[in-house]
Amino acid sequence: MAQVSELLRVGSGVDLASIDPASTPGLPEGKQVRRDPKGWARAELAQLGTRLAQRQEMLYACAKKDRTEARRVLLVLQAMDCGGKDGTVRRVAGTMNPQGLHIVGFGPPTPKELQHDFLWRVRHALPEAGYVGIFNRSHYEDVLVARVRDLVPPKTWRARYDKINAFEQELVGSGCALVKVMLHISYAEQRRRLLERLRDPTKFWKYNPEDVDNRAYWDAYQRAYGDAIARCGTGHAPWYVVPADRKWYRDWAVAHLVLDALNGLELTYPPPDFDPETEIKRLEGDGSG
Repeated sequence: MAQVSELLRVGSGVDLASIDPASTPGLPEGKQVRRDPKGWARAELAQLGTRLAQRQEMLYACAKKDRTEARRVLLVLQAMDCGGKDGTVRRVAGTMNPQGLHIVGFGPPTPKELQHDFLWRVRHALPEAGYVGIFNRSHYEDVLVARVRDLVPPKTWRARYDKINAFEQELVGSGCALVKVMLHISYAEQRRRLLERLRDPTKFWKYNPEDVDNRAYWDAYQRAYGDAIARCGTGHAPWYVVPADRKWYRDWAVAHLVLDALNGLELTYPPPDFDPETEIKRLEGDGSG
C-alpha cells in the first residue's frame, strides 16, 4: 500500500506528458493479475473496501466519543472532463458508511460565492471531525479553469498558489489528512468516453457540448495542471497522479491512497467509559431473558 502511494506521488518536477494514462504503477505481478486484471482489481477493491469501512468507523467513533477529536480525511479529486471523478466517488466511497461521508461537488461559483474570496466556499464545505470528505473538483479550479479560460487576470490566479498552500497547511495542522489526486486520462480516452455518452441515451444527461469545446484547450489545461501540482505539492499536502484510462486500476489505486491516509492516523476504537462486564451482569440479571 505504501509502495502504491510512493509510486503515484509526484513532486515539483512533475511532467504529465511522461506519465502514461494507461499505465498501472504498483500493480502486483502474478498469473491471476495478468490473466484477468480487471476482475482481480474488482475483487481487491472489495477487500480494500472492508478495511476502509473499518477504519472509517474507527474515525467516526473517535469523534463521536470525544468532542476534542479533530481527525478527519479529505480526498480532493481533480481531472479533465470525463476523467472519472464521479465513478471514483461511486466505487471508492461506496465501500464506506454514508453516515460518515461528506461529499461535495463544486461547480461554477454562484453570485453569492463570487462576492467572497475563492476559498470561502471551500471552507464552508470542509468535513467535520470524524468524517471522510470528498471534493469532486475543488479550490484548484481557481488556478485551472480560471487560468485557462481567462476568467481572472494572471496576477490574480498566480497569487492563489501561495494562498492554497497556506490554507492546506492550516487544514493539515488542524488534524485533517489531505489526499490530493489528479485522475490522469489521455486525449484519446476522453474522446472515447464522450462518444460513449453520445451513443447511450442513459448517459445523455452527462454530456455537455462545452466538453468538446474544452478539448481545444487540452494543452493549456495540461500546463495549468502541471503548474498547480508543482507549486502546491508540499510535504504536508502532496499530489498524487493516478493514471485513469483504466477505470479498474483508477479505483484500486485511489482506494489504496485513502486507506493509506486513514492508516496514517493510527486509529483505534475508543475505549469504553463503562465496565462491559458489569453491564453484561446487569442485563443477564434483569429477568427478561
